[in-house]
Amino acid sequence: MSKEENFLTIKENGSAELIIKKSKFIASMARTTTTDEANAFIQEISKKNRDATHNTFAYTIGLNDDQVKASDNGEPSGTAGIPELKALQLMNLKNVTVVVTRYFGGIKLGAGGLIRAYSNSVTNAVEKIGVVKRVLQQELIFSVPYNRFDEVDHYLKTNKFFVADTEYGVDIKIHIFLDMDDQEQTKKRFNQSFSWSNQFH
Repeated sequence: MSKEENFLTIKENGSAELIIKKSKFIASMARTTTTDEANAFIQEISKKNRDATHNTFAYTIGLNDDQVKASDNGEPSGTAGIPELKALQLMNLKNVTVVVTRYFGGIKLGAGGLIRAYSNSVTNAVEKIGVVKRVLQQELIFSVPYNRFDEVDHYLKTNKFFVADTEYGVDIKIHIFLDMDDQEQTKKRFNQSFSWSNQFH
């Protein structure tokens, strides 16, 4: 599998506030992996800030931006949701929803000012919350004869493999999780290190 299947997302859910010409912009962000999760978060924040002038939003779901959506929520067309979405995409963030709440402060910002304000609100929130790299993993299951278990167990611990489960039956079945990039290489290493065959499930 390619390195591209690893992806960036926000470190945790959170929010950040900016004051721009007396208007308050609150960017609330959440990790979301489905549109249902995204919509639930949008509704939650919009309900919480129901007295706000606007609750605009954007989300991107999927490693290839498979599902994206943006809403200006009453702001001039193209001045809120799209700048928020572009900000997420410029930072290469995946599976993220942002709701930017605006409390109008009495001074109009103009189209250009709004675009900058909503975009900067997202960037500011991401800087505060932080970004992490998520690595896709896949389970690898293999069987070990009882008389080889100690040897294999030592190998796994020495090479810092994470053992998720161990089943005892005719043989010992071991479940480990690997980065998807490492699957084939790990199988080759196992075959070079141990002599029994047909151990992978």
